[in-house]
Amino acid sequence: MSLNSIMNAGQSGLTAAQMQLRVVSDNVANVNTPGYVRKVAEQISLMSEGVGVGVEVTRVRLATDRFLQAATMSASAEAQRHGVRYELFDRIQGMFGDPGGTSGFFAKVDEMFAAFAATAEDPASSPARQAAIFGAQNLFDEGSRISRQIQTVREDADGRIKSAVDRANGLLQQIEALNVQIAKATVVNDDASGAEAAQARLIDELSGILDVRVSQRNVGGVSIRTNGGALLAGDGFATLDYARAGVVNAESSFNEIWVTEPRGQKRPLLDGITSGEIKGLVELRDQDAPQAAERLAELLTRAADELNRAHNANTAVPAPQTLSGRNVGQSLDTALAGFTGRTAVLVTDAAGVVQTRVDLSFDGAGNVDVGGDVVPVADFLAELNAKLGTSGTASFVDGRLTLSAAAGRGVAVVDDPDLPARKQGMGLSHFFGLNDLIRTDRPAIYATGLGPASPHGFPAGQTLKLRLTGDTGARLRDVEVTVPAGSMTDLLAALNDPVTGAGGHGTFRLNGDGSLSFVGHTTPAARLSVLEDRTSQTASGVSMTELFGIGGGVRASRADGFSLRGDIARNPALLGLARADAAAAVGARALVSGDGRGGLALADAGQGQAVFEAAGESVGGASSVSRYASEVAGDIGGRASVAKSRAESSAALHGEAYSRQRAHEGVNLDEELVLMTTYQQAFNASARLIQAAKDLYDVLLGIV
Repeated sequence: MSLNSIMNAGQSGLTAAQMQLRVVSDNVANVNTPGYVRKVAEQISLMSEGVGVGVEVTRVRLATDRFLQAATMSASAEAQRHGVRYELFDRIQGMFGDPGGTSGFFAKVDEMFAAFAATAEDPASSPARQAAIFGAQNLFDEGSRISRQIQTVREDADGRIKSAVDRANGLLQQIEALNVQIAKATVVNDDASGAEAAQARLIDELSGILDVRVSQRNVGGVSIRTNGGALLAGDGFATLDYARAGVVNAESSFNEIWVTEPRGQKRPLLDGITSGEIKGLVELRDQDAPQAAERLAELLTRAADELNRAHNANTAVPAPQTLSGRNVGQSLDTALAGFTGRTAVLVTDAAGVVQTRVDLSFDGAGNVDVGGDVVPVADFLAELNAKLGTSGTASFVDGRLTLSAAAGRGVAVVDDPDLPARKQGMGLSHFFGLNDLIRTDRPAIYATGLGPASPHGFPAGQTLKLRLTGDTGARLRDVEVTVPAGSMTDLLAALNDPVTGAGGHGTFRLNGDGSLSFVGHTTPAARLSVLEDRTSQTASGVSMTELFGIGGGVRASRADGFSLRGDIARNPALLGLARADAAAAVGARALVSGDGRGGLALADAGQGQAVFEAAGESVGGASSVSRYASEVAGDIGGRASVAKSRAESSAALHGEAYSRQRAHEGVNLDEELVLMTTYQQAFNASARLIQAAKDLYDVLLGIV
């Protein structure tokens, strides 16, 4: 080996040791810097013809471990996903109040029925009537308020999705810019550790927004993809697109979140992510919050229906002059078809004495006996008016049946105690809502009583646009169904068409009570929502979505529409607390002041068995209103508890993963001290080698 080679070897050692000492100095200086990743100077031996000729620092890299990094990113995504779900669902639970307390929403259910029990004990008491009316109004007002606030939470979640998408776009741009910078430094063998550290911090932040997979590029920098394979950064940067829905209500449909890859391919983002803040927000917005809203709406619907069931069997004393029904969403003859049993329309004077009585008997085959004359249901209205004569009138307009008595008289509908008129378990007055206590501005009961051969009542050519979404929340398909003419069988065929309907993903079924249900074919089943409904039934003006409750949105929206009947709210004397004598003939007294039997029936309405429809993740079934309220309270509280547990567990896992990553990547002063000593000794050894070579030069020159 020549002296020049020795000098060069020593010089390379000095240069390498200086670089290593500089790296150690940076590490020590940043020992307390949050998120700092220690640097490592990689050194190799230089060889020439099998002989060592020095050393070289090939690169300065970060002391990262890709497995620990992947574990931390995955844990971060899960922590963010469950964290936002718990944060927002906890707000929803707070709206209901303490499930076991005396001041929360669920306590108002029992308070209302208890107030009606007090009216049964003293029907003439005005304060008792006022308390019962206030209790009912308070329950439904509070339910409406909670329903609106749930939609506010969904709107907040939707806004945060937009913010998260914007943040992700900014991070992807910065990551790709650093990719370029790192690649340039790699080409010229420059120190890119600063850019790599900055990039690592950006990737950590991105992994909290959506779960990603990161791989190292040969040219330097990273490639980032979603779990579904969409390229986010590495060869240019992707762009995420999302347009907010605006004002959110229960029936809102939300836009797709798209990711446009660097080469222009466009994909739905939700198909490619399983965790992260965006995923958690979408799950809260599209699953957790709607399910809570649906269960609330179902509870309020059945509470209102059971109160109305009792109140329609009751009457005030004196009887009201007019009984005005709700919109049943059907023509009168279609609505009357299927009734069996007997009932009677009584017109009474102020003392409760029957002035006119019209007995009705339905045979279930489309005929009705009106005061002794059998006519088809199509002629029911004309025949009833003829029998009432000058004492009253009956009319049917916009889907509403109305019975009115002459001036100074009242009208009541009373069922035969032995064979009451019934359709789908509802009496005539109850089915038409003639004496409802709780009103609603839209159809709330979807048991229409329609059969396969019943005319659906919608003009042919009207359209209904449906959206089917998968378990990830991504859109599977949008379909536009054109309404055919004919019966419910024809309508079902159009809805279930595999090309123009929803038949490719599920089946619409007409249940025995006339309600429609959608059952998905896939596992998990596709979810159905309504994008646009341009249908309007001829007889009632009700849309198909409202009539049958298609999609969870319209079902959840029912909670906003309930209110105490206005005339009763203004005049508590109109509250029906009495029961008319079904056997009272003309000239006999049918109503007695002080009768509290109707008040007892209202109080018992919370304990009677009602059939609850599927709502949220509940399959429904027979239960009392009070019991169902307890189940909803337990469900909301249980979901909040589970969300909290998941949030805490995922946060703990993220903390553990991050601690392990920091233990590997962080600065250890003891290790750095050892390295500093080693590099100082290497520097000194290189300097002594150069000095020895210099001394040899001097000796040789002296000899010469």
